[in-house]
This record gives sequence, structure tokens and C-alpha cells, in this order.
Amino acid sequence: MNRLFTSPNLTGWLLASPLALVLAAFLVLPILMIVVVSFWTATEFSIVPAFSFENYDFLFGSPVTYSVFLNTFKYAAITWAVTLVLGFAVAYFLAFHVRSQTWQTALFLLCTIPFWTSNIIRMISWIPFLGRNGIANSTLISWGVIDEPVEWLLFSDFSVILAFVHLYTLFMVVPIFNTMMRIDRSLLEAANDAGASGFQTLVSVILPLTKPGIMIGSIFVITLVMGDFITVRFMSGSQAANVGRLISNDIALLQYPSAAATAVVLLATVLITIGLMLRLVDIRKEL
Repeated sequence: MNRLFTSPNLTGWLLASPLALVLAAFLVLPILMIVVVSFWTATEFSIVPAFSFENYDFLFGSPVTYSVFLNTFKYAAITWAVTLVLGFAVAYFLAFHVRSQTWQTALFLLCTIPFWTSNIIRMISWIPFLGRNGIANSTLISWGVIDEPVEWLLFSDFSVILAFVHLYTLFMVVPIFNTMMRIDRSLLEAANDAGASGFQTLVSVILPLTKPGIMIGSIFVITLVMGDFITVRFMSGSQAANVGRLISNDIALLQYPSAAATAVVLLATVLITIGLMLRLVDIRKEL
């Protein structure tokens, strides 16, 4: 009996049990509740807790669903590509071109300044800049680049993606920078001594060793974009939709079972996407 209570396995389980209980109460249980509610039905005045595939039949039987999911993937893919390029460039500059640790810290903190305000304020700050009579159009007209205001700068896919990039680029910078700082500088010196050019060193040494950070940043950006709905609503002028907006609209109409079904499908889609990404790179060594 004494051996049972002093064994390392039991000690480990006892140490992990508080966290496991917290995760079960605040993560697993809410998700299970959403899954259960997704099989209920709703009338105009009440929710009926009866098992039914009605919500899923309607969801997969509507062409709007596929259009909205396609739009969601489009936003996620474009935002991921842009934030990856920007995030890699910023992280590379901070990690390999800024020699002073003080300047690295200062410039890194400079990147976090937009996060000192709320997401909504940062997002709507683009509206007066991109508007028909905004700063961008006024400047282009004064420079003679255009003769009349450009309409697609605001309330379009361009403005939605621009806001996404502004909001989520830092989530790509941080893990990539963290991974780059762990790269042994002797590897770069060895590549240089072997006659490799800067581009060859980047492609053959830095990029492969940075893959875990790229994957972590990609997971952050893709999951955040696919679940975001307020940015799409404001920056598209309610002219575009993603899955998050479908869920928001159902909740506003008190159609909780339908919203739960859409949330379950979105969650499954995100998990499948992350699962495919994790098969490409083992990020456990970075966590």
C-alpha cells in the first residue's frame, strides 16, 4: 500500500489532477454541451431538447454554407500567407541583423504597441484611413495617382484581409523569432565557411530549423481568423460573411441549436486543419 501511494506514477497523476479538473470543467464540458445542443431543435418560441439531425441536414443542404466556408478559408489562406511573409521578415531582422539584445527587446516591444489597445479600436481605425474621403484616397488624388476615390479600399475583401493582417501578424512574429533565437550560430558560420551564399544559408539552414515556429504561428493565425466574425462584419460593411458571422446571426435570432451545429462543424474543420499541419512538423520540441 505504501508503495502505491509513493510511486512516481501516482504522484504524477495527483499533481496533474487539479489542472485536469480545470480543463474538464472549463474546456471539455462546454464543448460537450455545445455538441449536445447541436442535436436539439428550436421553434420560434422555444428550444426542444430532442435528438435530431435537422440542424446538420439544413447546414449541409444549403449552398450558402459551402459559400461561407469557402469565404472563410479564403480569408484564412490569404491572411496566413501575408502574415507569414511579414512575420518571417520581421523575426529574421530582429534575430540576425539586430546584434544588441537591448535593441532587440526595444524593437520587439515596439511591435507589441498595437496590442496596448483593444482589437476593435485597432480595426476601426482603418475606416477613416481607407474611406472614400479618407487619408489614403485624398493622398493618392493629391499626388495625381488617381482621378477619383477608389471604392474597393473600404468595405471589401481587401479591407477585411488588411485588418486581419494588422491584428494577427504579431502571432506569427513571436514564435518564429523565438525559434530563430534558438538556432546555433555556429551552423551559420559553418555554412558561410562552406561557401554558401546568404540565400542558400536561409533556404538550407535557417528555414528548416524555423519550421516549428512557422507552424506554431500558422496555427495561431489560422484558428484566430477562422473564428473571427467582428472584423468581417465591420470591415466588409456587412457585405461579406464567414462562419463566425453565421454563428453570430443564429445566436442573435435565438437559434442556439443551429448555432451550436455550425460551431461543431467549424471546430471539426479547424481541428482537421491543425491535424494536417502537425503531420508536417513535430512542434512538441518547441512547447
